Amino acid sequence: MIEKPVFEESSGNVFADLGLENADELFIRGKIGIQVIRLVKQRNLKEKEISELLEISLSEVSDLMKGEFQKFTEGKLLNFLKRLDMEITLYLRPCKGANQETETMIAL
Repeated sequence: MIEKPVFEESSGNVFADLGLENADELFIRGKIGIQVIRLVKQRNLKEKEISELLEISLSEVSDLMKGEFQKFTEGKLLNFLKRLDMEITLYLRPCKGANQETETMIAL
């Protein structure tokens, strides 16, 4: 008898779906890191140029380009975006169900 494949609906965060303890942090790092890689690839930069621009070692460039974003803090990844001439804006608002009147925007 052939078993039917079992599918689970994703939560939208693969790290949470895998049950990892720091899933939200890993998800955020991944989203930021992917943007950094896209921008670097658009510029056709060589590893040495990436190293100089982002002010990181060649081994860190290798980690970044392999998607090993857990090796970088969110702050460092955001700094990479700034060095790649991106404007960063954070929107802060209460979680769902909380008082929605307070919303703040921060440009970095």
